[in-house]
Amino acid sequence: MDTHSLLQAIRSKKASIGVIGIGYVGLPLALTFASKGFKVRGFDVDPEKVNRLKEGRSYIKHISNKTIRQHVTGGSFKPTIDFSGLADMNAILICVPTPLTKNRQPDLGFVEATASIIQKHLQSGQLVVLESTTYPGCCIDVLKPVLEKGGLISGNDFFLAYSPEREDPGNPEFTTERIPKVVGADGPEALELATTLYNQVVVEAIPVSSMEVAEAVKLTENIFRSVNIALMNELKVVYRKLGIDIWEVIEAAETKPFGFMPFYPGPGLGGHCIPIDPFYLTWRAKQVGEETRFIELAGEINAAMPDKIVETLSITLNERFDKSLDGSHILLLGLAYKKNVDDTRESPAFVLIQLLEDRGATVDFFDPYVPIIPDTRKHAYLAGRKSIEWSPDDFAKYDAALICTDHDGLDYADLVSHSRLVVDTRNIIGKNAIDDNKVQKA
Repeated sequence: MDTHSLLQAIRSKKASIGVIGIGYVGLPLALTFASKGFKVRGFDVDPEKVNRLKEGRSYIKHISNKTIRQHVTGGSFKPTIDFSGLADMNAILICVPTPLTKNRQPDLGFVEATASIIQKHLQSGQLVVLESTTYPGCCIDVLKPVLEKGGLISGNDFFLAYSPEREDPGNPEFTTERIPKVVGADGPEALELATTLYNQVVVEAIPVSSMEVAEAVKLTENIFRSVNIALMNELKVVYRKLGIDIWEVIEAAETKPFGFMPFYPGPGLGGHCIPIDPFYLTWRAKQVGEETRFIELAGEINAAMPDKIVETLSITLNERFDKSLDGSHILLLGLAYKKNVDDTRESPAFVLIQLLEDRGATVDFFDPYVPIIPDTRKHAYLAGRKSIEWSPDDFAKYDAALICTDHDGLDYADLVSHSRLVVDTRNIIGKNAIDDNKVQKA
């Protein structure tokens, strides 16, 4: 299919869309295309995940079974583990993980493996778009050479673009279709195709001059958040020593109508983006002989927060009850990395559990969105542990309740009244105007 024919197919929504990786990014994207009239095929290596979707069952909290069933039974969305179907797609969108190695270097194993699979089925006239976060130059230096191994050339035979995901799981205000998409591409034809494709399903596609610029945009967005959260975390520690409430400071500073944007401290960073993405640029910067001291310092500050929280809990237990963490029974509230979702990727809750247990505490957890701890790369030994039931009468048996995630809909007043001590890392008790000397902000 030539460029003109592919453009026509995209504009008429007759183009077939393949999404590789149907997790927190790929599944909402695939369903968005399906809801706009495209025929979408979702490719994944996990047969259990694919089978659940075929049965109309969602594995992501904010995506309903009804939505899955609607598109699967209607034929607009077909999940599959058969990657040979890539040959039939007009556009292939890659939404696979891009984690870090133990040495905080980019782990592109999923991207490279996916590219190799695509290359085996790549056809002339196809558009390939990477959505996974990566560093400037990755598409040109890593993805493009793998795709071209079969003899097809980017810009002549197929078209390559990069459009970084901007998914915010569980945010009802900014669903996939309501978030603008930045698009960079390998040549003007690829840029026109990719921009036209995304303009069919999102509020606006923002073309930029190159894939490297688009790659840098994604990193910049997440580095901005990481650095500002680190600043608030550092200020929290300092202000606490001075007897000042950081949340009161932020609330007052936010009244300034210019020059200030509120960010909030917490128990550490979670999610796939903010704890990981900044280090993709750190690694890339070293390759060109530069340092990213600001970014690395922010990472160190944010990574140190779980230790700070545990130390606050330890000191408070000792001061109030003459009790150490060793032998204490702690209830941790919230495993998800942010409120009102079931997403536990890089959640600081896992680090908190490990730190507490390393110091001799027994830890139970409660999370209405995470009934069972899933398998994780860093904390595999925690997999299978189950959430307790929400039972105020049982709260008194714990030496302390530690709020890690501030889910809505919980009776925090009940928690405070039935607990011996509540350590709050999110200021959710303060937000609910619950004044009790059993609460310690951390």
